[in-house]
Amino acid sequence: MKAIVVNSNEAGQRLDKLLGKYLNLAGKGFLYKMMRKKNITLNGKKCDGSEKLNVGDEIKLFLADETIEKFSEVKVQKVHKQKLDIIYEDEHILLINKPSGMLSQKAKETDESLVEYLIDYLLDTGKLTKEELRSFRPSVCNRLDRNTSGLVAAGRSLAGLQMLSALFKDRTLHKYYLCAVRGRVEEKQLIDGYLRKNEKTNQVTISQKETPDSLPIRTEYEPLRYENGYTLLKVTLITGRTHQIRAHLASIGHPILGDYKYGDAKLNEAVKRNFGVRSQMLHSYEMVFPKLEEPFSYLSGRCYQAPVPKEFEKVFPGLR
Repeated sequence: MKAIVVNSNEAGQRLDKLLGKYLNLAGKGFLYKMMRKKNITLNGKKCDGSEKLNVGDEIKLFLADETIEKFSEVKVQKVHKQKLDIIYEDEHILLINKPSGMLSQKAKETDESLVEYLIDYLLDTGKLTKEELRSFRPSVCNRLDRNTSGLVAAGRSLAGLQMLSALFKDRTLHKYYLCAVRGRVEEKQLIDGYLRKNEKTNQVTISQKETPDSLPIRTEYEPLRYENGYTLLKVTLITGRTHQIRAHLASIGHPILGDYKYGDAKLNEAVKRNFGVRSQMLHSYEMVFPKLEEPFSYLSGRCYQAPVPKEFEKVFPGLR
């Protein structure tokens, strides 16, 4: 017999959904049969799986240990150890400064991404157990392109994950980027356009007129510094589309240094040769939280920044 006491990361979902996580190799038919025969009970009573769970509810599995083991598997991907640059952490959320070259989330099964490194870190530090992974897996809530560095927000608890996901969905968590572009940008601008994504090539095109399957985009940028033919911009995404900053700036003649998909090949080779810059110079450097209700009121108005990569100082000395 195994007893499961529902915790805060498990509450709010249906019983059959949670059972499917604990006994993830068992078919639904088996689970419903065990509930009908009272081999699985909820708070000492017969259940049918539709019950919504609360913190402290007790689920009992009157099954042989061998059966439970047979139908349970906790998958933890073995990864190369990575030291994460954690900007902020509490029991609910983490803000991580992702380096250029690291995936935010895996694209294929064998990939290693920030999600896997996060879980590995939490397991190593004892902040998460393999048993807890049966019912909840911490994850990132926003994604940056592989070659874009900077702040990624992750949920350590279900409540934290839900809160962050809601903020990103309604765009009330403000994100600011730094990037280095070709040419001199004189003044602050708010630019509009339309973006169309080619799913096969994972590449986007920008146009000034709406086309079939295109989406409206709006990007705001402000020049901070000019040096040797390059401008450092502060960028605000009013909309958040795939590759928006990179493609939108390239479309108006200001490609990002080190961007090999939307940028200028000769420019990229020049900054590599002259400054040793080998990565894309786009960095998610700041997040500002809106006013939040309990239990997250402590984050209201807080601003977090990720130090810019060394490459930026090579082009703009003294920046860091």
